[in-house]
Amino acid sequence: MAETDRLSECTEWIDLDFVERERTPRELIEKGIRHHLAGLSLSNTVILLEESGVKRSRTAVHNWIQKADLQPAGGESADRVAVDQKSIRVNDEEYWLYAAVDPETNRILHARLFPTYTIPIGREFLTELCEKHDVSDAVFLVDDAADLAGALRREGLEYRVEIHGYRNQVERVFREGQRRISSFSNCFSNAGPQTAETWL
Repeated sequence: MAETDRLSECTEWIDLDFVERERTPRELIEKGIRHHLAGLSLSNTVILLEESGVKRSRTAVHNWIQKADLQPAGGESADRVAVDQKSIRVNDEEYWLYAAVDPETNRILHARLFPTYTIPIGREFLTELCEKHDVSDAVFLVDDAADLAGALRREGLEYRVEIHGYRNQVERVFREGQRRISSFSNCFSNAGPQTAETWL
């Protein structure tokens, strides 16, 4: 079943028999599960639920998905992941493009613009990546950038410093990202980084 069909159809395919306490209304549990399955991160699912008047942790939402025996349909499970960040310019301002690529398939797993690069930002990027894809057991290929290596260490993820080889796949993402963002920025001079990010 396509993800869009899952969102628009009746939610009877979601089995909520695992719900023991009625702490959260079932329709909101279903809403959280549906939106996460459609690709919304755990963090954004929590925000969505808060907007509906229910405060739940990411762990609680993750447990709903696990107990319902449902996982995001498009998630990758790569053995190696090439990650890197690069400075780019958008409307004469500097931003940092973080990207993760499966070097076996050349598929972009996750890409995001940030206003700077730090270990906490690297950790945020890695958290989002691990929420979207089953890559917590992968070996992350990085260059000698201290922010990503530090972030991987603090997240307890295995990594290897590699200057060439498989890690070169992420450079393709940067070249294409810079080309698209530059073209987009030239056409729409008022476009901000969040808008430009959608062109990646």
